[in-house]
Amino acid sequence: MNYKFKTKPYAHQMTALEKSWNRENYAYFMEMGTGKTKVTIDNIAYLYLQRKITSVLIIAPKSVYTNWESEIETHMPDVLKYKIYKWNIDKPKDYFKMDESPDLKIFLINVEALSTKRGYQACVEYLLKNKLNFVALDESTTIKNRSAKRTKNILSLAKVSHIKRILTGSPITKSPLDLFTQCAFLSPELLGFSSYLAFRNRYAEMKTLHMHGRQIQIVNGFKNLGELSNKLKEFSYRVLKEDCLDLPDKIFIKREIQLSPDQRRLYDQMKKEAIAILKGKQSTTVNTLTQLMRLQQITCGHFTADDGATQPIANNRITELMDVLEETEGKAIIWAHYQYDITAIIDAVSKKYGKESIVDYYGLTPQEERQPNIKSFQDDPKCRFIVGTPSTGGYGITLTAANTVIYYSNGYDLEKRLQSEDRAHRIGQKKSVTYVDIMADDTVDEKIVQALRKKINIASEVLGEELRSWI
Repeated sequence: MNYKFKTKPYAHQMTALEKSWNRENYAYFMEMGTGKTKVTIDNIAYLYLQRKITSVLIIAPKSVYTNWESEIETHMPDVLKYKIYKWNIDKPKDYFKMDESPDLKIFLINVEALSTKRGYQACVEYLLKNKLNFVALDESTTIKNRSAKRTKNILSLAKVSHIKRILTGSPITKSPLDLFTQCAFLSPELLGFSSYLAFRNRYAEMKTLHMHGRQIQIVNGFKNLGELSNKLKEFSYRVLKEDCLDLPDKIFIKREIQLSPDQRRLYDQMKKEAIAILKGKQSTTVNTLTQLMRLQQITCGHFTADDGATQPIANNRITELMDVLEETEGKAIIWAHYQYDITAIIDAVSKKYGKESIVDYYGLTPQEERQPNIKSFQDDPKCRFIVGTPSTGGYGITLTAANTVIYYSNGYDLEKRLQSEDRAHRIGQKKSVTYVDIMADDTVDEKIVQALRKKINIASEVLGEELRSWI
């Protein structure tokens, strides 16, 4: 096969491609951090160079769909020219420019837009206009709910899709029944059931409950899962990080969120105030960091009022954290810069996964509970998450049961960041560790993450004037 990679694939990525190069429908069930985006981009490039496709539609969650642009830039072979259009970001005239282009056309849209008539119709028109298309549904569990508007719309898009791929690290988030709509998007024939009811009857044990004079059926267990697994193997490739012996020790991922309207209004107002305050003063690092911190608090979903009380602001950060946890296999460490956020994280995780699923390690964790919390996290399979602040939990403790570390928010001290990274990445860790930074698009969050990843200590190495330009 004559295809020149721009970036060298790992062995497991090569296996995924060998299994799927020319397939009409295929599922990449590859754990977060194993590079399913790169695999998809190489598959797209190969098919385009073979003249089998002329256009691409990528549907992905809001926090991820713009990342595809930089991933395409990184992995798409240089011989291949392409035009990208991003829904809700680029202007309509850019779409028509793309339309006229002789190069590969790539349309990126967020999955949430498929709940709307406008987003759905745009995709239908694009696919009808570009019949040799390739449609990739990233994080395909976003269509596991059969009754959701976006699920119905995306399933209907399948009828005008030429080559289809679904991507997710966790195809089953709650039950094997989650697979039905994901696989139906590829093709209802793959699982051999045209109706959900027939699929459920084959793989779920049901029991009848009598409630208020009505009978309702609920799932009581599962059956024939070996058969289901064998069917999936025919059109999917499943890989976990522990299977990939060639992965780097540390894998870094960004998850971008949009500020809510309330956050954006407050952020812009606070930004104006910060610029006005700093205009009248010499830009020392200390007073600039103070303004930076006020802005970052808003991106995290709260601010400190004049009376010292912390006020919550509607935000998307917790929702994004829960989405990341849903894609995470095994245990995860969650670091947050502000103590205020830890309570919100514990509440959300406990509600979804149960109280025994999470422990904490931060300033307000009683001394006598700290060691037992670490032991629970390391040894108890029911305890999947630990949440803490890098300033308290970032030093001296071992949390190698996790191979995913999520930064809900970051501080400015490089040493604390590196120390907190190493709680999972130390002797005893047998797997690669994935680090996920949640950050608000077009805010100070981006600058903070950029600097820390370049191993710059913001608190001491970035001078007042440069910090001021961040604001």
